Amino acid sequence: MSQQLLKEITQSYIKSDLPEMSSGDTIAVHAKIVEGGKERIQIFEGVVIKVQGAGISKTITVRKIFQGVGVERTFMLNSPRVAKFVVKRKGSVRRARIYYFRDRRGKSARIKEVQQARPVKANKQTKE
Repeated sequence: MSQQLLKEITQSYIKSDLPEMSSGDTIAVHAKIVEGGKERIQIFEGVVIKVQGAGISKTITVRKIFQGVGVERTFMLNSPRVAKFVVKRKGSVRRARIYYFRDRRGKSARIKEVQQARPVKANKQTKE
């Protein structure tokens, strides 16, 4: 009974507009930052190195290089502190958790991009 009640309550907090993300993707996270009485949106752009959990507690870990130092941040997908996620590039990696990416520098830190099929535009047909 309590599991069913918990599931019903958490279902209303799960975001439905999340894009499909996986390890190796380059994403931009629009995070809400509160400074004093003001609120602003800060963009954190990096590579997803881990997707963890399920349901309301699903998280992603994003890594970027800032001034020569690696910075990793973990975001809860369904948090109200995250405005939106934008997928910039889809990456092709063989593992679910790319912790080896932390040790890579330069050319070895590249991730192969997955080319997605674009929809074919319909040509204007001439009247015959």
